[in-house]
Amino acid sequence: MRRIIASLDIGNHTIKLVVGEIVRNKLNILACVDTPSRGIKKGFVINPESAIEALDDVFKKGEEQIGLKITKVIVSVPANDLECFLSEGYTSVNNETGLVASSDIIRSMQSAVYNKVMEAREIVALLPTKFLLDDSIVTDSPLHMHAEKLKVKVVVGTVPKKNVNGIVKCLEKLGVTVVDVTIGSMGDYYEFKNSKNSTEVGAVVNIGASKSTVAIFNKGILTGCEVIDMGGDSIDYDLGYVYKINRKDAMYLKESIALADKTNARPSESVILENKNGDKIKVNQFDVSEIVMGRLEELLNLVKKQINLLTKKEISYIIVTGGVTEMADFKNIVNYIFNDAYVGNVTEIGARHNKFATCVGLIKYYDSRLTLRNRDFSIFDIEEQEELSGIHKKVNINEDSLLGKLFGYFFDN
Repeated sequence: MRRIIASLDIGNHTIKLVVGEIVRNKLNILACVDTPSRGIKKGFVINPESAIEALDDVFKKGEEQIGLKITKVIVSVPANDLECFLSEGYTSVNNETGLVASSDIIRSMQSAVYNKVMEAREIVALLPTKFLLDDSIVTDSPLHMHAEKLKVKVVVGTVPKKNVNGIVKCLEKLGVTVVDVTIGSMGDYYEFKNSKNSTEVGAVVNIGASKSTVAIFNKGILTGCEVIDMGGDSIDYDLGYVYKINRKDAMYLKESIALADKTNARPSESVILENKNGDKIKVNQFDVSEIVMGRLEELLNLVKKQINLLTKKEISYIIVTGGVTEMADFKNIVNYIFNDAYVGNVTEIGARHNKFATCVGLIKYYDSRLTLRNRDFSIFDIEEQEELSGIHKKVNINEDSLLGKLFGYFFDN
């Protein structure tokens, strides 16, 4: 079966959709589209009718590229009020071979969250840190190993249901099934995961339009995350205020002539705009870049402060990504604020813009979940919907909750 996965990232300015196929552990982009957000504020649905229209637009664009209807999707949700906790789960290995099967792994993880999540919250991360075979042998991947009992230690991340329910309901109106939800930082991490950061402690930062998210990962496991209410929009507001121009023209300045580092800006390079009073004004690159750099310094210093609040461990890496990082000379100011940081650039052909980092990474994240359970999945296989009959019928989980629905898609026997 071809492993084809679709992911959705809902931002304040744009909604992004990426469809990719995993072939020999490599991701091939099949579709990559975006559309202006409507009815969305900071990741939350505030006008369902407008949000549904915007979502319909982005799905139609994606379906036009691939020639197939998209009926299943992974969604990133706001990380506001994220809580993480450690848990353990157990199961007996009950089969004739005595080898751990994917169903044993699933039952152990199911046990780890059974009756441990409050009614008002939803799981957005379920990350195994290690498996123990018969309480002694430790492994990252127990599949097909001998054991009588399997134990798993997991990190569970939850957010308030309000972070999830609005977007899920909108997608259901369009006939699209949400097969997984997680915070965007999981996608950002998996997009830039490598042999170094999978064994060390580090921070992953995504600077979006209205907010910036800071997440800490310890050996690939999410340990903390916070949201800063500042992003690229703040730059637009600053430019609009200083030059008395509308938001559209402010965004034009930011995207056309502004540099993130004023050192390389040239006063001789300029553009002519009309302000709100109807007057023609001449704006040069150095002045614009000075305003932009001031705001970015403020934001990145807030990020640095938040990293220090989230962990007391020594940070080995800092990855900064998101649409704002496409700005010219952005890497210069990152290096100025942080000692060991770099801009995470999306390199997959067909999605080479950092605003797609979360979407591309979400596909890789979900693929890792499939690999752990030794199974295939495709958003286009209708028969698989029947195959994934839903383990929520076998455990004490509210079938109407999103958690109950997700158990049905991921925790099959």
